[in-house]
Amino acid sequence: MKGVYSAPGDYIHFKSQVPLHKIPIGTKQWRYYDFGPKVVPPLICLPGTAGTADVYYKQIMSLSMKGYRVISVDIPCVWNHQEWIQSFEKFLDAIDVHHIHLYGTSLGGFLAQLFAQHRPRRVKSLILSNTFLETSSFSAAMRWAPIVGWAPSFLLKRYILTGIHDGPQEPFIADSVDFVVSQVETLSRDDLASRLAFTVDNASVGPLLLSDSFITIMDTNDYSSIPQELRDQLGERYPAARRAYLKTGGDFPFLSRPDEVNLHLQLHLRRVGVEAKADLVRTIPKDGSGGSPGKENDEKKDHDDQPNGNGGNPESTSKESQSPPAPESSEYHGLYDQLLSSAKVISIGRQDSTLMKNQHILATGVLQVTWEFFIFSLLPIYICSLYITQNNVWKFRELV
Repeated sequence: MKGVYSAPGDYIHFKSQVPLHKIPIGTKQWRYYDFGPKVVPPLICLPGTAGTADVYYKQIMSLSMKGYRVISVDIPCVWNHQEWIQSFEKFLDAIDVHHIHLYGTSLGGFLAQLFAQHRPRRVKSLILSNTFLETSSFSAAMRWAPIVGWAPSFLLKRYILTGIHDGPQEPFIADSVDFVVSQVETLSRDDLASRLAFTVDNASVGPLLLSDSFITIMDTNDYSSIPQELRDQLGERYPAARRAYLKTGGDFPFLSRPDEVNLHLQLHLRRVGVEAKADLVRTIPKDGSGGSPGKENDEKKDHDDQPNGNGGNPESTSKESQSPPAPESSEYHGLYDQLLSSAKVISIGRQDSTLMKNQHILATGVLQVTWEFFIFSLLPIYICSLYITQNNVWKFRELV
């Protein structure tokens, strides 16, 4: 598959210009992109199980050029939800960021809600896309959940890829699937296992102190790997949240419908009081060090540090999902016009993503069956033999 897939030209340009940062925090390695004026409170993008920091490259390029700061992170190798909350907080401290706006898709949306629940003073708003409130249904559906941490890489990849919708797809959706599948191939076994461990570690999101008016729910109407009933639960939990529907887009609308997603993100940020600094936007230099002038990222901390209970936003209103504030109405109308026009574009292209994914699945099918037989039939024998060997070693040492 690696020989067939060719990276998009805009992604190649992005990689050549925007640096990927890597910082060790304790035993965790954090990989992230950070681009845009640092005086602007950042929008932090959290990917799903199959995603990496790279999947949001279209959002980084578009929104940073409009004067917003965008940080896209890889989910590090953490094994439970409490460890995630502590590790993410240490990451924010390490990059000197206090107040944040979170955009999470699938698993990333669930982790964003958990962080907002346990660290409410740091999270100013949420954008949730194709996500859920609890993990019990995923745990029940995975027969081998207790040994997910021991499973080999090919089995983990196969499980993730089979969750992606197959069948006829629009060209841009097929391209988005191709890109995400290529990113899955870059993940290590521990990365894959730890992310799946999140979904089988029974947990649920409790009540948030964040007002519904500072939450946007952005879902696709065609299909998603997240069951509809779980997405409905999310809407019921946040009844006053702003709703943004995409007619199509599949599991990865940030790649397949980037113009619409970027406009919804921009509308959300404007609505919750994030002021873009277009005058600080720089041309990306060859060394990739531009876009975030100086170490000024938290100079507006006091401006953004307001209680979340009643919004924490100077534009607080009880009719958040009805209409935008009056002073910005003309600009909002312009953005919505762009949304409507972009929704009418009909594109024609290739639809080979399903074939590529099926080839990957068929190539590992026999190995997967063999491994499952080993897990469920031979593993207990292996463990018993280890126990007996260990006892014999101790007896031998005693005799010596």
